[in-house]
Amino acid sequence: MVNIFFRIIFSFLLVMLLLLLLMNDKVALGQDGDPVGSTQGGGGREMVPALFIFGDSLIDNANYYPYGIDFNGGPTGRFSNGYTMVDEIAELLGLPLIPAYSEASGAQVLHGVNYASATTGILDITGRNFVGRVPFDQQIRNFQNTLDQVTDNLGASDVSNAIARCIFFVGMGSNDNLNNYLRPNYNTKNQYNAQQYADLLVSEYSRQLTTLYNLGERKFVLAGLGRMGCIPSILAQNQMDRCSEEVNQLVMPFNANVKTMINNLNANLPGARFTFIDIARMFEDLLTNYRSYGFSVIDRGCCGIGRNGGQITCLPFQTPCANREQYVFWDAFHPTEAVNIMFGRKALYGDQSVVYPMNIQQLTSL
Repeated sequence: MVNIFFRIIFSFLLVMLLLLLLMNDKVALGQDGDPVGSTQGGGGREMVPALFIFGDSLIDNANYYPYGIDFNGGPTGRFSNGYTMVDEIAELLGLPLIPAYSEASGAQVLHGVNYASATTGILDITGRNFVGRVPFDQQIRNFQNTLDQVTDNLGASDVSNAIARCIFFVGMGSNDNLNNYLRPNYNTKNQYNAQQYADLLVSEYSRQLTTLYNLGERKFVLAGLGRMGCIPSILAQNQMDRCSEEVNQLVMPFNANVKTMINNLNANLPGARFTFIDIARMFEDLLTNYRSYGFSVIDRGCCGIGRNGGQITCLPFQTPCANREQYVFWDAFHPTEAVNIMFGRKALYGDQSVVYPMNIQQLTSL
């Protein structure tokens, strides 16, 4: 009886939350007599009803100090010293910070869910030596679970209309290289060259994104791979203290394939709008012109151990550098909040040299 009671209460809450979401969507569209829109969320007008996030640790939560910041009176971590790129994007869209799938409940799911998981990738086998990872296929199934719950209570038509106006952010592929292709305990490098591996990854990626499209998603933002050969973890393996061109060469065919895939999906999936954030170009500009952006350290992590602060990544309760706002990298793998905020703003407002074929602000108006 207790379980049945709680299921009834939970179903009631889901119905109420979806009704609120749909009402909010109508307000943003200028319906119900209010052409201005809602002013809830991140402090400004809500540009979209919700933001749903899929990816890896670049946009996932961490669970120990000194990662992250204190959002609500307690430590809610990020793999950064503060905001991730999607945190900044959510705020610029007028939304609150998006809760993780494992922690989202009640009113927290009103503006979206973050399904991202550290060490995970496009391929299910990526990161298999890490416990608790959630590969992209499983992240999609988790979204399906969320969608099924609300659809059962509200109805497919209303849910479909709301979902089609939301933004779906996907950042995948880094770990398919760092925790698969470049790992000695995988045979992947012996099976594929860089182009063949990029072809394999993007073929799977296209299938997965089409699955999300078939679940009702229409507005997609895909983050490309950054200059992975220049992160502290890779620099620490190079006695010359230089970026690894071998690793950076893995990035180029993947990003090129993703842009081609986006063109194909936009042409072949009715109503779909895919856009690509060129993280590699942003990073290349940043590493070349870092002083003009206010940074002074580009070759080591603010929190880490060994050469370049990248041989062992930031440990629990480790004391990070004092001048973290001057660092490009927070730890062995991830950028600092300052970089994340800069990239998030470029994703929202940038021109086609960094966001193709349109920026997120333009995407929200379609």
